[in-house]
Order: sequence, then structure tokens, then C-alpha cells
Amino acid sequence: MTTKPLLTPVIRALPVTVPFVGPEAQERERGKPFRARIGANESGFGPSPRVVARMIEAAPEMWKYCDPDNFDLKAALARHLGIGAENVVVGEGIDGLLNLVVRMYATEGSPVVTSLGAYPTFNFHVASVGARLVPVPFRDDKEDLGGLLEAVKRENTPIVYLSNPDNPMGSWWEADEVLRFAEALPETTMLVLDEAYGETAPASALPPVDISRPNVVRMRTFSKAYGLAGIRCGYAFGDAEVIASFEKVRNHYGVSRMAQIAGEAALADQAYLTEVVAKVAAGRERIAAIARDNGLNPLPSGTNFVAIDCGGNAGFALSIMRNLLARDVFIRKPMAPVLDRCIRVSVGLDHELDIFAEELPGAIAAARGG
Repeated sequence: MTTKPLLTPVIRALPVTVPFVGPEAQERERGKPFRARIGANESGFGPSPRVVARMIEAAPEMWKYCDPDNFDLKAALARHLGIGAENVVVGEGIDGLLNLVVRMYATEGSPVVTSLGAYPTFNFHVASVGARLVPVPFRDDKEDLGGLLEAVKRENTPIVYLSNPDNPMGSWWEADEVLRFAEALPETTMLVLDEAYGETAPASALPPVDISRPNVVRMRTFSKAYGLAGIRCGYAFGDAEVIASFEKVRNHYGVSRMAQIAGEAALADQAYLTEVVAKVAAGRERIAAIARDNGLNPLPSGTNFVAIDCGGNAGFALSIMRNLLARDVFIRKPMAPVLDRCIRVSVGLDHELDIFAEELPGAIAAARGG
């Protein structure tokens, strides 16, 4: 009989899994690349040319460790938001920050409230600490604020997660509704407000920057509209005492020197961001038109993707996705009940949307034939 170090009971009980199967893994399995990569909600428009130039300039400096204080990027973010540097923390994308906030407020057995079908990486972090997920179904393709509030009060939860706009449906609440939701929460419940798609959302969806609420922390990223998904850089802002608690648990060398430099340069080029946001809006319109031309129903979106209703049939939607994958078009779809009637298509470059338009009719026909 051999002995070995034992994992904790929580980790032993978890399946060996990841929230997403990446396109790279699918390409390895297929033995060939996708022709259109329009499934991961990346920005194919890429970062600002100024950011690329700054990254090239900085490349010889990569022998150095990063600044563990993220000083320059934090200062730039604070200026951008109009708050103090003590109100900002930088992390390895929103995913890294979600891991920290769950560790900060949830313990084994804690009830944690989220929406059924919302961003699954949050659920992954909840499971990793042994907390208990309390999912609330979407209502009318939006995260149900009333249902979330009811669950918060019923469960006496330390954390509630809300994305606005949300993934995977692309829907959003207006800022005044988000504020009413925050005001109605118990003071002991931390609202984690994920604004990953804030730059592409209607301006009316984002509440004014306010760091006075000790039970609200807001998270944003450079992965979407800024076109820097590959460098893993995001940030959270809120009450100074809350932000100071992130400093107790974060990986101080987790955000690379290149990520810090690229983030600061991206923030400085707001003109390029405006151009990209306009291209995203045009791309959403094109995806919607392609869907309608094929008898499908695109849903309104405040993100860089469009959820497309395939007629209320989850199996049909899954078959369409699989047939598009077989045609070298990478997309994804929601898997939660009701939401699973949709496929989800990211805004891509013109030639990628050309391919999507060309291949969708055949994918639909094959799905119907199947």
C-alpha cells in the first residue's frame, strides 16, 4: 500500500474540469485551425497600434520582474476613474479578481448567489472554496434582479454576483435599476458587479463611479474592448478598506510587467477605444442581420457578441453550433435551461463574419436534417 499527500476534502471532491474548452484545445483535437474565431468574445480588432508599439519597445525589459505594487497602472486607472489609487486593485483579469473576492468573503458551506447560466468561471471559484452556489434563473433573458435579491435575503449570503451587461445573453439593466438593487441589499452582502463589457454597453447602463458603498466592488478588464485578452489584466475598484483586503491575498507578482505596460498604454488611447466600440456596434448589427436572413432571432446586446434565438429548441441550437464547428467556425452557446435555445456569436473581423454568413445556412440545413 502506497501513501501520498492528501488533498483537502474540498479539492478531492471536485471534478477535474475547466469552465471552458478553449478553441486551441478544439483545434488540436480537430487537427486543423478554425477559419473564423468568433466564440470567445475576444476583440479581433486587437489593441491600439500605440499599445503594440509600446509593448515592442518594452520587450527587452522583460528580464525584470514586474512592479508588485502595479504603481503606474493603478495611478493611471485612478486618474481615469476620478478616484484615489487606494480605491483600485489590479489583477490577472476579472477571473483572477473573482477568485480573490470569493476567498475573501466565502467559506466552506457559505451560500453564494448568482444567476443560473451566468459566467461559469465565478462558479468555479465558488466550488474551489467549498461554498454552496445558489443559482437564480434568468427572467426574460436578463439576470433577475428581484429573484437575486430574494435569494440574498433568504440565504443570508455573503456574496451576490451580477454581470451588467451579462454573459451569455448580452442583456443589461439600466444604471438606476442596478443602483436600486445595490441599495436594497443587506449591508453584510458584498455585491460583485462584473462590468467586463462596460465599454461596449449603453452609457445609461453604467452607474456613476461611487466608492462610498463598502458592500459593492466593481470589476473591469482590458480583455474585451481594449483588445488585450491574452495579457490577462483587469481591475476592481471600490471602498478603500475593501480594496486593502485584496492586498492581503492577491498574487503580488501575478500581473506581468508587459501586462502593466500594455494596460497603461491602452488606457491612454481612448480615441482608439472609441473606434473599436463603433466597430463592435457595427459588427453586432451585421451578426443580427445574418441571423434574421436565416430565420433566426438575434437578441439585443450591449456586449461584443450577439445571442441568437434558434427557435426555442435547445437541441436544434446545439446542432447548429456543432455544424458550424464542423465548418471551421468557432462559436459557443449557453447551456443553462431556457438560455440553451440560443447560440452565441462574437463580433469578428469582416472576413470572419463573411465566413459565418456563408456557412450558417448549411449548418441550419444540416441541423434540420439531423
